Amino acid sequence: MALIVQKYGGSSVADAESIKRVAKRIVDTRRAGHDVVVAVSAMGDTTDELLDLANEVAPIPAPRELDMLLSSGERISMALLAMAIHSMGFEARSFTGSQAGMITDSHHGAARIVDVTPVRLREALDEGAIVIVAGFQGFNRDTRDITTLGRGGSDTTAVALAAALGADVCEIYSDVDGIFTSDPRVIPKAQKLDHISSEEMLELAANGAKVLYIRAVEYARRHGVLIHARSTFSSSEGTYVLGEGMKNPREAEGAAAMEEPIVAGVATDFGQAKITVAGVPDVPGKAAEIFKIVAKSGANVDMIVQNVSAASTGRTDISFTVPKADAAAALKALAAEQSEVGFENLVHDDQIGKLSVVGAGMRTHSGVSAILFEALSAGGINIEMISTSEIRISVVLRDTDLAEAARTVHSAYGLDGESDATVHAGTGR
Repeated sequence: MALIVQKYGGSSVADAESIKRVAKRIVDTRRAGHDVVVAVSAMGDTTDELLDLANEVAPIPAPRELDMLLSSGERISMALLAMAIHSMGFEARSFTGSQAGMITDSHHGAARIVDVTPVRLREALDEGAIVIVAGFQGFNRDTRDITTLGRGGSDTTAVALAAALGADVCEIYSDVDGIFTSDPRVIPKAQKLDHISSEEMLELAANGAKVLYIRAVEYARRHGVLIHARSTFSSSEGTYVLGEGMKNPREAEGAAAMEEPIVAGVATDFGQAKITVAGVPDVPGKAAEIFKIVAKSGANVDMIVQNVSAASTGRTDISFTVPKADAAAALKALAAEQSEVGFENLVHDDQIGKLSVVGAGMRTHSGVSAILFEALSAGGINIEMISTSEIRISVVLRDTDLAEAARTVHSAYGLDGESDATVHAGTGR
């Protein structure tokens, strides 16, 4: 008997029929002799609809009350799922995040888990019940308030529960069959990966891949949780995310591990904006001033490029990318300090896209970057910024070129499959 934690996203429990389908899968797992704990998201687009409603009644909703509102979506789906399981003749108990012992900090809207005390969950399991937990939410001990974990919070809930309960595997269910070499909606020929390292998955998640959220992958890597990403709509195995020292469950006992491919995947991100601080005095400390201002605005800087100083003016341009949602705050903060910093003007460009090539095999193979740049050149696609890590190369392009660039690069690395990938519902969650 194994202890299995399962997570179902919004598209998996979008309506009554979907909830019954999920309940059957859970019951089948229980019938196979396993203990089951389930983290569930709100139904379909419920969270977005609640957020829209909040913005209709208040221009800036109070963070505490917004968390109270948004956390209700998961409570609805957890109760309905428990009811569906009961109707199939199995004991199921639903728990809110606070009842499940998900202790967080006090940061409303993006709280971080600080402890998990699943006492009630363990009692329910010991009594033979299937446990259903509302994802995305927790409880702060100091304020005694409900908190939410931000986007992807149900993934993080599931992984945290798996770590606290010592689960054998954490199954993350969505509407795709696993983790692909690229988004199958952008590249239909993308192939499903048998397994991927947590290091590679972190890079893909950080650079636009949405099948798993970066916080969940990082939590799993830190606590040694085996993730199995698979589809609600298929019984086939998905993709295992392997932390350091973990063995692929598909490999036969004693079999030698296969060599990692050079490139694991190609990620695309349409959610970035570029800010250029033009005419910056080229003297020590100016870059520090600029990014200190940006940091105070709350913007998360990704890529940075500084031009060579013009000899005639002694000034330079510094360009960087931030999430589109953070750009306005960064621009406002920089504009307020223009005279202090001494730059000439600001340029905002939100018509960009980021393409990233990720693979642990890059460490030991030369020519990986040459393939990328040759493919883009052959496609007539211009590169505006470049950033690299040990296992990643990212480039910024025009957003209108991003999809074609991804298809071109995917083919150049030999990642195309023989047939189109199956996307069961269409959202990736």
